[in-house]
Amino acid sequence: MATLPIRIWGDPVLKKRASAVDRLTTHDKQLIADMIETMVEADGAGLAAPQVGVSKRIFVFRRGEDIHVIINPKIIHRDGRKIGDEGCLSIPGVQAKVERAARVTITGRDDKGKVLTLECEDGEEQGRAATCVQHELDHLDGVLYVEKAQPETLSWLIEATDEEGEEIIETVAVEADDVLAAYKRRHLPKNLHILPMLKKRIMRK
Repeated sequence: MATLPIRIWGDPVLKKRASAVDRLTTHDKQLIADMIETMVEADGAGLAAPQVGVSKRIFVFRRGEDIHVIINPKIIHRDGRKIGDEGCLSIPGVQAKVERAARVTITGRDDKGKVLTLECEDGEEQGRAATCVQHELDHLDGVLYVEKAQPETLSWLIEATDEEGEEIIETVAVEADDVLAAYKRRHLPKNLHILPMLKKRIMRK
């Protein structure tokens, strides 16, 4: 397994609708293994193939303690509504509030080609599984969470210390266009809360 470079907002592959997987190849299986390795290394909740530059309808995600692979996923049931904070490995250092279904049922195929159906919800047992599968499925359709977010909630995540000297994360409001421009200019806010591996991706562009 290998850690793959994560594509950052502004990369055209993130806006392209991914293609269905007709036959699971050895290359696809290696891609899946590498995606899992990459997601774990980046401490992500999920990762879609376009985020590593492959326009195929595959994503991996965490559901509680388990990691699942979904190929050609489709949500067949949605229930309830909730608003929660979201972030993205391809849009690092920011977060925003997004309205999503509270519970979903998703179907597709696993990494052995077998039909898989999972009921996902956000909570103590499954973590943020429902939010994650909706977020990752959007990636496969070329949609980024900032397009669905409440615009006034988009914020940089800035590392700071409080009056007692404790480390905290402050939120600083920002416009989506300004985030994209900062990535393109390779000029990030000071003390941005961002993984070194993702900061390197931006600064290397």
